[in-house]
Amino acid sequence: MRIDVITLFPEFFTSPLQTSLLGKAIANQIATVHLTNPRDFTTDKHHRVDDEPYGGGVGMLMKPEPIFAAVESLPSLPKREIIYLTPQGQPMQQNLFKELVNYDQLVLICGSYEGIDERVCDHLVTREVSLGDFVLTCGEIPALALINGVVRLRPGTVAKQDSLKFESFEDGLLDYPQYTRPPVFRGWEVPEVLRSGNHQLIADWRKQQQLLRTQQRRPDLL
Repeated sequence: MRIDVITLFPEFFTSPLQTSLLGKAIANQIATVHLTNPRDFTTDKHHRVDDEPYGGGVGMLMKPEPIFAAVESLPSLPKREIIYLTPQGQPMQQNLFKELVNYDQLVLICGSYEGIDERVCDHLVTREVSLGDFVLTCGEIPALALINGVVRLRPGTVAKQDSLKFESFEDGLLDYPQYTRPPVFRGWEVPEVLRSGNHQLIADWRKQQQLLRTQQRRPDLL
């Protein structure tokens, strides 16, 4: 899988893309991430990537020319999605990651300032994705979240593939509570059923806990 990030701040990605499982996956070529700065495609002497919005308003908009030129400079693989990270997009959810992991190429456009010229969305972008119902200073943060969520599903990123089957949202429910040693910490005990060795009882308890936790915290999922 090839991931291209269109960003004014490529240095934003330096540490996250070299850290933990994501860093190992990229080092092992499970996915490749390429950073492209639209400022490199400006044609004026000041290398401007933003301008005032028509009709007035607060702030500046990213101009369409550098973004189009940056994306058009990239190789185009057969199954490609061009994604704009914006609060107006579809929510970033596990099912989205499971869909995108099957693509050959993801092109992620990170907005800055007050956003981007709408012509980019109308004539270049194929999908808009949101990290949540809030506004951030830039699109780099949701881009990193999307990269992490997709790459961790690629075979070889997570050593034990079964661990991907038993986690929040995989069956429409939140994850069950989990415990490790010691069995008693400051007087708080690990539930006895988890120490019983009875796999059926443990499985039943976990399912009950999933239902209870989802009902309490995310009833919209039920």
